[in-house]
Amino acid sequence: MDDLNSFLEPGMIVRHPDQPDWGLGQVQSNIGGKITVNFQEAGKVVLDSRRVGLMPAMDENEP
Repeated sequence: MDDLNSFLEPGMIVRHPDQPDWGLGQVQSNIGGKITVNFQEAGKVVLDSRRVGLMPAMDENEP
């Protein structure tokens, strides 16, 4: 399966499509199919990029 998040770079703001209660997350790293995101409500989470497609958060009004 392809890396669903290959375009994500550190500093980008994202949402997890299956975990909306985690809030917004900031990409910390994206290396070798593992993406580390620091979410507002879940803290630092390491995800398998081939299994979860994170959604870029564009024009968010939330802090």
